[in-house]
Amino acid sequence: MSLKPKRILGISAFYHDSAAAIVENGKIIAAAQEERFTRKKHDPSFPVNAVKFVLEYTGLDIDDLDAVAFYDKPLLKLERLLDTYLAFAPRGLHSFITAIPVWLKEKMFLKKVIKDSLFEIMPYNKKKMLLLFPEHHLSHAASTFYVSPFEKSAILTIDGVGEWATATIGVGEGEKISILKETRFPHSAGLLYSAVTYFLGFRVNSGEYKLMGLAPYGVAGSSEVQKFIEIINNNLVLIKPDGSLQLNMEYFDFATGLKMIPEQKWEKLFGFKKRNSEDELLQEHCNLALAIQVVLENIVLLMAKEAQIITECENLCLAGGVALNCVANGKIHDSKLFKNIFITPPSGDAGGSIGAALAAYHIYFEQKREIPSGQDGLNGAFLGPGISESDLNRVFQKYSAKAEYFDDFNKLAKKTAEIIASGKVVGWVQGRMEFGPRALGSRSIIGDPRNPEMQKKLNLKIKYRESFRPFAPSVLSERVSDYFELDDISPYMLLVKKVKKERRLPLPENYESLSVREKLYHLRSDIPSITHIDFSARIQTVHKETNFKYWQLIKEYEKLTGYGVIVNTSFNVRGEPIVCTANDAYRCFMRTEMDYLVIENYLFDKTNQPGWEKNDNWKEDFVLD
Repeated sequence: MSLKPKRILGISAFYHDSAAAIVENGKIIAAAQEERFTRKKHDPSFPVNAVKFVLEYTGLDIDDLDAVAFYDKPLLKLERLLDTYLAFAPRGLHSFITAIPVWLKEKMFLKKVIKDSLFEIMPYNKKKMLLLFPEHHLSHAASTFYVSPFEKSAILTIDGVGEWATATIGVGEGEKISILKETRFPHSAGLLYSAVTYFLGFRVNSGEYKLMGLAPYGVAGSSEVQKFIEIINNNLVLIKPDGSLQLNMEYFDFATGLKMIPEQKWEKLFGFKKRNSEDELLQEHCNLALAIQVVLENIVLLMAKEAQIITECENLCLAGGVALNCVANGKIHDSKLFKNIFITPPSGDAGGSIGAALAAYHIYFEQKREIPSGQDGLNGAFLGPGISESDLNRVFQKYSAKAEYFDDFNKLAKKTAEIIASGKVVGWVQGRMEFGPRALGSRSIIGDPRNPEMQKKLNLKIKYRESFRPFAPSVLSERVSDYFELDDISPYMLLVKKVKKERRLPLPENYESLSVREKLYHLRSDIPSITHIDFSARIQTVHKETNFKYWQLIKEYEKLTGYGVIVNTSFNVRGEPIVCTANDAYRCFMRTEMDYLVIENYLFDKTNQPGWEKNDNWKEDFVLD
């Protein structure tokens, strides 16, 4: 009997950002991250709730599945861990002894862990369960190529580490993926960037995007930035012409220790102390952030160039955690090395669940690939739970919430546009939740990009996060070139480009001598709340075909103001996962200084809501990231 699978469950877990996805006949039907259900940011645990959701959404039992695919090979990873400790012995003996029990459970006996965890969700026939384990970077490659609109493409995956690989160059054609070249642990561009993230006081596997946002505050071309670049290149990493690299392991502890780096060595190397998370940001911190960003961009560009040389492809697919560095992505786009670029929105480990399922479908089961007919095969990344009537009713009953109902969405869109234009901040919840780390207009907080106070208000009074952090624009796809130096689409907020020169305002003569705070609040364009300090923006193009309601809202705002662009940030506070349910959204709305909340066709005005508990402190619920 020939194997013709229809349904595959993909799972990623046990490192960070665990997730589950179901692929049916090569199409992604549902996918979600575990953190959205447990409310624990980057939750690494087995994705019980995410699995329950994707099964319930598709109406499937576990016995209906043709296979379950896990996003890496546990025994290969165990081999790497053991080999690494042997290579560095006796260094790291304490951490080795501490880690062994966890490794044995999560690596050696992972098949049993997965089967038992699934059985707790619902009983099924364990003997008939087919478990598959594609390699980690193959899962990354599959998560981007198989959903891309390309028949053939170069594939570049870069992250911290999978089993052995830390970066791969491959080629995809039809249903086949071939890995042609790889960089191996402990030499990793992702871990190099994470080490600097740690040294500058941000959390590893969480704060890398903060480092990217901090980099533009560095003084480009300054002697200190140049000095830091030279220190990194001369002491920490040897970068080869093909983008492969070799880390100087005297300056890193992640291979065998309990920390990323030997802090005293780094302090001596760079000439300043490791920053603690709540310390003031000084110019030296900004300059080091810029230096490592420049080094990373160089590595990524060299890898992309090598990928083009060895594959001779005009298309490029990107994945892996480093593919979330949208500034580096913008540099690849600017380089014109490739005619077309596709970056999957869940580029990190969560996306491995999709990749594992698609790899199983096309490679293990040898099923033919159909090229997506639209932009790509991700349906705008709206793959999570929607908002049900019962979910909304619970909010009204539990909190005695008050809302105005609109039976005509056009009227609601117009009203919301008026609210935004008046300088108010709106929580926006529509349809199915996004899959991946970016809010794309389904679970977003939105505002007026023209308002010079909006960036400050969003950071300090709503997100409760560092004031230097930039916000992204959501722009009508047909208007993108009116505002930004981009003549392409960026539907998943994964490209950084400059605001058009004619929209920029001149900088004062003493600009470079200003403090970080003074630079931050200098007016830089006619859309100041989404213009970063270097005139850049992390762009999301909004398309009528994939998110009609969000597109319609921005269209109404354009009719009112002449601007086809709004501010978009994820609907959460600092340390909190993006909201999932109506209950999550209402709680976040009431805990912050947000002015209005829209959930489906309901509009909540903060001034009409009953009082909120004064002792409800979100900081007690969410660990600051």
